[in-house]
Formats: sequence, C-alpha cells, structure tokens
Amino acid sequence: MPLTPEEPKIHESVPGPRNIAAATRTPQASRSAAPVPGPRNASRPAHPRADSKGPTPGRPGTVRSGGPSQQRGTPASGSGTPTATAQIELVGATDDTAVDVADETVDKLLDDGIAPGDILLLTTGDQHPWAQHELSFGEDAYWRQLADGNDVFCVSADALSRVAQRTVVVLSVNGGSDVSAAEALPAALAKAGERLIVCGDPQRLRDLL
Repeated sequence: MPLTPEEPKIHESVPGPRNIAAATRTPQASRSAAPVPGPRNASRPAHPRADSKGPTPGRPGTVRSGGPSQQRGTPASGSGTPTATAQIELVGATDDTAVDVADETVDKLLDDGIAPGDILLLTTGDQHPWAQHELSFGEDAYWRQLADGNDVFCVSADALSRVAQRTVVVLSVNGGSDVSAAEALPAALAKAGERLIVCGDPQRLRDLL
C-alpha cells in the first residue's frame, strides 16, 4: 500500500540463507542453576563462527559496557526522551522462524557495536525461550533484569507498557492474530529510539503497516 507523507520510510532487508537452530540464540546472561536456551551462555557452546575469537561481549557470560549508541548519549536503559521517528527495517521470516531470525539480527547488532542494554527483543506470539526460562524463576527476578538495563531484554509485545524506550527494537512476528500484530507495530515503534527491525512475513507486514 502506498505510504502517506507522515508514514516512516521502510527499508527492507533481503532475506538470505540463515543458519536456523531452534531456540538456540539468546542475548541474555545465563543462570548457573539451570541451562538457559541460547548459544551464548556458559553451559552451551555458541554457533561456530569462522572469525570467532571467543565470547562476544554482551552475550551471556559477559557484560559489555559502552558502545556507539551509548556514546551518542542514549541511556542503556532506554529512559531517554524519544527523538525523531525510528527507521523501520523488514527482515523476511515465517512465524516458525521469526524468533531465530530475530536472534540472528540481535547478534549482528552486537557485532556492529550496539550496546546490549540498548536492544529490546519483542515477540507477538509465544514468549522468547529466554523469557520463558527467566520467568520460571519468578516475575520479580525477570523484571529486575529490565530495570538493571545491562543486557538485551526479551519480552512479549503485549507487556510493552512496562518497558522504556531503547535505541534498537527487534520485533519478532512469531504468531498472534493480525489485530495483535497490528497493535504491536506502532507500540514497538514508539519504544525504538533509532531503529525498529521487524522480523516476519513481508506481505503480511506491509498489509498491517
């Protein structure tokens, strides 16, 4: 559908071959008491990388402070005042692969130097595996990690009222109705300081936008 002058310009990423490993990526720190889904915790090895020189800062087991987005003056917790409308990018994925594609997108952002605390990962369907795991320890412990603002945080899109703005928001359209997905898009955009990256079916997303 044609964009009106008020609508943000959308930049679509061209989907390519992806190394999909179900629920094997998570940007958060692991707990020693139980294995955390995702490749970056101490109890499970990361996906092999040709240029790997050890754990990448910001993934489980390490905490990266500082980074380009923090140096620009945007607080890691996302508590800063919203500026201009964020740039929207679309990354093709199905409902079944949207979470994995979102995890890969987060990894690329971290590799590009974005601070972990500047990234928020949202889901429209089932909770991200990391969020499911952390919630098993209780709501207080789960939300405390958001308040700390030191790492990537994964949360359901319908709980955005409890989340402050962050520099980059990655929205995984991994299920849910068209109504819930349509509501999640502007809500996620409002939380994105600079970039909103939406992982889902391109045609469906265009119709919703």
